[in-house]
Amino acid sequence: MTHERPGPLRRLGLTIFRLTPSKVVWPFLRIASPTFTVGAVALIEYDGKLLALRQTHRSGVSLPGGLVEKGEHPAQSVAREVMEETGIRIDPGDVVATTFETKLRHIDVLFRVVCEREPVVRVGSEATGYEWLPLDEWVDIDRATARVLDAVRAVHHDPRPGSLLP
Repeated sequence: MTHERPGPLRRLGLTIFRLTPSKVVWPFLRIASPTFTVGAVALIEYDGKLLALRQTHRSGVSLPGGLVEKGEHPAQSVAREVMEETGIRIDPGDVVATTFETKLRHIDVLFRVVCEREPVVRVGSEATGYEWLPLDEWVDIDRATARVLDAVRAVHHDPRPGSLLP
């Protein structure tokens, strides 16, 4: 018995899985499989700089965003969070990158918003201040923001293609 040739018990389980409505299957999958929290983060760019927020729950500066609520799409979440924290209305566009923190079981979905003119920022919610920083000047940051900025730096490079292994 292997994954290529599953035994009779595994085949029976897979058949039951295929025939069972997803409303019934998903609760069992959620119990048996690891769960992750999901965050949505905005990279708001103006004049070669990113919008950095000071927030009460973070040390140093961070990016606008927050946790995706149940039933919410990450694009909706990031638009909501940016509005709450900065007063800026955005169309987040497409996802530009994701980060995975497997030990914390957390995923961040990143959106890039390029501004032609400087937006008026009105900090609110947990944000207490802001500034515009070039990517290489983000030094006063926490681990979560460092992980996201590493992904941002990777976005500015051509992705490494995969290859066949021996």
